[in-house]
Order: sequence, then structure tokens, then C-alpha cells
Amino acid sequence: MNLDDGAQLVFYILLLIVIGGAMIFELAGRGGQMLRQAALWAVIFAGAFFAADTWLTQPRQQVITGGRIQIPASRDGHFHLTAEVNGTPLRFIVDTGASYIALGPDDARKAGIDPDDLAYLGSAMTANGQVRTARVTIDDFSIGDIREQHVPAMVIDGDLNGSLLGMSYLRRFARVSFEGDLLILER
Repeated sequence: MNLDDGAQLVFYILLLIVIGGAMIFELAGRGGQMLRQAALWAVIFAGAFFAADTWLTQPRQQVITGGRIQIPASRDGHFHLTAEVNGTPLRFIVDTGASYIALGPDDARKAGIDPDDLAYLGSAMTANGQVRTARVTIDDFSIGDIREQHVPAMVIDGDLNGSLLGMSYLRRFARVSFEGDLLILER
């Protein structure tokens, strides 16, 4: 569970306490009219906040038209996109600080690459320190109608949750730019 998940859990517990407390208070028949109305407004605001939070946490998807990919920034400030790796959809963070496509062990398994059978001969420096890496070749890599074959990548031997789309792939685009909260990749 990450920090955002923990904060959401605390929020939902507090929301349940407010709603439950308001219902118990109303059903008990105690308290003045003004106090009951204040509790009702608290429930209304909590419900509106819950609805807005649910709507805002829906993942925003990339838009692909021809050789152009538009990736909106997510709430965490990163640019996430979904690519198919050997026919399996995987979620990537676009990372201009990463040299290669870097697959986490779980994503590698999903894509048919067994991380336990790899030779971890390289190393890379990550935000979490140095990790061992193994070179692999992705047979089929596609984002929408943009398809590549025999794409070099790395599998990280460590706690990489998810995967990174690094510069070795981004350099295949003629243009990589930012327009407000959009990352634009164009062929």
C-alpha cells in the first residue's frame, strides 16, 4: 500500500464515521434542529468530496492518432501510458531519466520473460539505489498502431513496481515535447 492508498483509506473511514454518526444522531431523535442540519450539510459535503475524488482518480489514457501519442499528466505528476509487450498490456511511466525500457520483475513475467532465468550482468542507478540489470529483447512492442519488433530492454532485479519507458525507445520519435499537461510523442 502506498501513501496515496493509505490517505484514501483514512478518508473513507472518516467519511463512514461522519455518515454513520449523522444517521445515528438523526435516528436517536436528540439534538436541536440546527445541529441536525449541520450534520446533514457535513454529509452532503463529504459525499460531494467523495464523488469528486472518485472522478479525479480515474486513470487518464493516452490518445493515439496516426503517429502521434498524447499522454496527459496523471495526478502524481508522471506521464503513464499503456503499451503491449509481447501481446500483454503493461502500464509504463515515461521516464526521460531512464536510459532504456526497464521492466520490473512482475511485468517481465506477464510479458513472458522469466526474470529468474536471466543473467544479471549489468547495473543501474535508480532513485532507490543501485540495482542489477539483465539485457533482454522484447519480441513485439506496440503503442496503438505504432509497432516495433526486437526492441532492446532491461529487466530490473529489484523492487521496481511497474515499468519505465526510457530514452532508448523515446529516441525513436521525431518529436518529444510538452504542451501544458500533455506529453506529445510524434513519429
